[in-house]
Amino acid sequence: MPLLTSILHKVALQIGATIIVEPEYELVGHITFKNGKKTCFSTTKLNINGFGSAYLAKDKAYSNFFLKQFGYRTTQGQTFFNDQLCAKLNKPRNINDGLIFAQEIGFPVIVKPLNLSQGILVTKVYNQIEYYEAANKILQIHSGIIVEKFYSGNDYRIVVLDNEIIAVYQRIPLKIVGNGQSTILTLLQEKQQNLLKIGRKINIQIDDFRIEQNLQRQNLNFDSIIPENQIIYLLDNANLSSGGEAIDLTASIHPDFQKLAINITSDMALRLTGVDIITTDITKPMIDYTLLEVNGSPSLSHYAASGEIQTKRVEELYLKILKTLESP
Repeated sequence: MPLLTSILHKVALQIGATIIVEPEYELVGHITFKNGKKTCFSTTKLNINGFGSAYLAKDKAYSNFFLKQFGYRTTQGQTFFNDQLCAKLNKPRNINDGLIFAQEIGFPVIVKPLNLSQGILVTKVYNQIEYYEAANKILQIHSGIIVEKFYSGNDYRIVVLDNEIIAVYQRIPLKIVGNGQSTILTLLQEKQQNLLKIGRKINIQIDDFRIEQNLQRQNLNFDSIIPENQIIYLLDNANLSSGGEAIDLTASIHPDFQKLAINITSDMALRLTGVDIITTDITKPMIDYTLLEVNGSPSLSHYAASGEIQTKRVEELYLKILKTLESP
């Protein structure tokens, strides 16, 4: 049973609720509380956020617009669409317009799908060739892309439920550490096996074009042998679902950032969020930050799998959510 489903199963039984889980994939379930109320879940999606607010948060362009109106420091970006959608729009912006915008704000830029999650196809591109490669791959499976200014700094996620900070962690992109003997391919395969051993079901795509680009920029390939203790980053996006790692900072987040995340959650009319920001150090007073996005159904499976304390935090979060959903 997937980790988050097993956690929901555990906490539902703790409060005397009846839970039924679809048996084939074990990702979708139905819960009946003792008082007769009912709710459903699908992977990370629970009925804690209103439909409209959750939909708004899912669309990165829409949510970015409103967050900017509320005074938050959001990313500078623009949406662009495939030919089919452009034909239906009054103000079409196609893939070539995206290149012009990227050149205006200056490479490198981030190219990512308009409303996909888990870091899927999020790509840092440095030139026209890389831009078209990333944009075309996205537009083959999705109608829109976002071209965004690249912001340097550390990547953090703050998980909020109502007015409470549940978890805070820095996200480190997929990387391998050299040992002076093994090739990059061997180290990456070992990384995959180690992630699976701790319950993180991640399928690292060896043929991911983003990994190939990163290696080429460092004059490396899969046969390269890395000196001992040298770190090689293989992806630029720091999503845990892409093989990234979490450094837990829940106990040390500065109150400035606690207040920021709680206010963002409230202003977006959400109750549960994963607030993703770039800043220098989330444990120090807030001087500057960039709000990357607000996730209305934050996936915490990889965070929960990173340690017993983290698993306990996610259990407590889901217990609070179920108690809230049970309330009249």
